[in-house]
Amino acid sequence: MHRHDVNTRSRLVLFVSVSPVTAARELGVYIDAGVTMRTQVINTVRACFAALRQIRSVRRSLPQHALLTLIRTLVITKLDNCNSVLVGTSVYLQDRLPDVRTHNSTVTGASLVTRPERIQFRLCVPAYHCVHGTPPAYLSHSLRPTSEIVARRCLRSADTTTLQVPSTRRATLGDRAFPVTAARA
Repeated sequence: MHRHDVNTRSRLVLFVSVSPVTAARELGVYIDAGVTMRTQVINTVRACFAALRQIRSVRRSLPQHALLTLIRTLVITKLDNCNSVLVGTSVYLQDRLPDVRTHNSTVTGASLVTRPERIQFRLCVPAYHCVHGTPPAYLSHSLRPTSEIVARRCLRSADTTTLQVPSTRRATLGDRAFPVTAARA
């Protein structure tokens, strides 16, 4: 049992018994009780392979460019959807996604090559916008350049675009927060 696991006892809320679940889905992201993101990875891999099986069934009746469009639309978008939540998860779970990404697809006869660095890329895009003044409102104050830190203004790091990595108290959850992972990326 992980230290962040949810208590499994039922609770009484407004005279209704509510039992905890092992995973919850919000905005297409599955969050399990231990916040390991295992359920998210399993469901993503399952959805990608289901799409690949469907594409495989029509591959002979479509031209190559149409097959590649279907793969980008039905598979790659599933991999990219909310993939930044996987930052900081175990290597085992991150290695499961390339099984789909580098799957030697019999659909096209070519490999679907998109490396795990896509997760980092999708995290760095909003970080770039935060640094260069065009962030979404909810992220505008999340990242802080090291040049704004008074104690570092005389250091060489003040001339770079590095970001301050906030300190966290929980390595399992805090280190996976956007301000921490984006600053490190």
